Amino acid sequence: MRHTARTPRTSRKKRSSLANRAIAASAALILGGGGLVAVNVYASAGEGPSGSPPTRTQSVGRQMSTIDCPDAGNELPDVPEQARPEVDRELAAMDTQITDAYQQFADRKEQISQDPGLAENAVLGPLRNKRTASLDRIGIAIERVGQRPAGIEGLAGCSLRADDSAPGNPGDTGDGGNGGGNGGQDDGQGQDQGQNQGQGDDQGQGDNQGQGDDQGQGDDQGNGQDPGQDQGQGGNGPEASDFADIQSVQPNVDRPRQRRGSSRGTFTTDCGRNENGKFNPDNVIVAPGVSNGAHHMHDYIGNQANDAFASDDDLANGATTCRNQGDRSTYYWPVLRLQNGQDEADVNADGGGKDQNTGEIQTPSQVTLKFVGSPVGKVTAMPRFLRIITGDAKAFTNGDANANASWSCTGFENRQLKDKYPICPEGSQVVRTFAFQNCWDGQNTDSANHRTHVAFAQPDGRCPNGFRAVPQLVQRIVYDVPPGPGFAVDSFPEQLHKPITDHGDFINVFDKQLMKKVVRCINDGRRCR
Repeated sequence: MRHTARTPRTSRKKRSSLANRAIAASAALILGGGGLVAVNVYASAGEGPSGSPPTRTQSVGRQMSTIDCPDAGNELPDVPEQARPEVDRELAAMDTQITDAYQQFADRKEQISQDPGLAENAVLGPLRNKRTASLDRIGIAIERVGQRPAGIEGLAGCSLRADDSAPGNPGDTGDGGNGGGNGGQDDGQGQDQGQNQGQGDDQGQGDNQGQGDDQGQGDDQGNGQDPGQDQGQGGNGPEASDFADIQSVQPNVDRPRQRRGSSRGTFTTDCGRNENGKFNPDNVIVAPGVSNGAHHMHDYIGNQANDAFASDDDLANGATTCRNQGDRSTYYWPVLRLQNGQDEADVNADGGGKDQNTGEIQTPSQVTLKFVGSPVGKVTAMPRFLRIITGDAKAFTNGDANANASWSCTGFENRQLKDKYPICPEGSQVVRTFAFQNCWDGQNTDSANHRTHVAFAQPDGRCPNGFRAVPQLVQRIVYDVPPGPGFAVDSFPEQLHKPITDHGDFINVFDKQLMKKVVRCINDGRRCR
């Protein structure tokens, strides 16, 4: 599905390193009536993908919710340039293998709950074999031009895991809305994310647009929610427990102190709200040349040439929805849908219904794209075609090391949630905010895992050693949706539409003259458009 035109709608209703990973051949066993089930077959021998022990022993009645696989892309930060096209294709193929296996699991969920051995025979074993073959091809591709990664075979095994917040599963309910961790985004340098989010002039409703280390503390989850909504998208999420009343969340946004010499200006670019309805399930950054590489639908504003096959030249020459034609950048993110039983044209298409993404796509009521400065010094120009991904589309299974989701409501934006969708009061609208990485390594426009060439500033506002401050994109997306549960972002099927998987993508295609203006405005403390 390359491009779907539609009438816009707004509704008012750290894991361990690769070297430490190995395959642990743990058989799935039932230990008598009322006993225990070891379900994590052939899981990593080190820390699990979601930060849990490698073999989770569950009660027999515990409902397994999804498939949990090591993210091979995150574990391959140093792929030689010549090998990247082949490696990217194999990584995309591994994503498809997981989505196919998830469907096999979903179709047999009740049988597997009665016979855990079926999971190994019908789902995990075949998946492991396919992943082993793909990982071997990745190793061969890298070995042709460099050194084969040690222990790569240890990433083949996957497991079944429970959603602890799902109805009927005892235990943790998602950390009470506190973001499931420290809210930091660790790209290998231990940076805290979102340091400058909300810096500059007003962001619409309220002046505190950002994330601190404590991402929401709502202890009142699912207030007034219909239990019938617990299974969301036909059993694929979200759950009622994935929502929290924003009024139960304590203010938790901190900004770094502005120091003398800081760059306090802003530059705002107006690129619309995707009123023309450009969508596709590709991701040219992560899976170039692969149709449906995202397995979920994206909203696109700015550059209109963006699909899986777009080259830098295509983007440079593409039309743009941005008012300033010097900005041909591409800005994209997963669509948000109402779970109201109304299907879109993509109900039988890749990225849509075929990938468990259903419901009525919502056009944002407002999109703000603002570039802000550094609290400790001046910024330098971004290189053209710099690629930045913020957040992690697989954070539900990967853990929150790279998560950067931030959910709130207008009028309450000094309260941010990371692992919960907000329940907004009447008259308030849902807000998604992304503060992108604001430090660049000075050399690369991309990296093998699409993360290590950029970083977040450290808690004191300074960039890590070897990085320089660049204008930080702060992206704010507002939706006029009915209060309460009933909406979700698109996701990979196995990620269950969890709010923590929210993410944004950006490719800088400012022309040289306009980027100079951006830098001057920010460094001079002016507010420019």
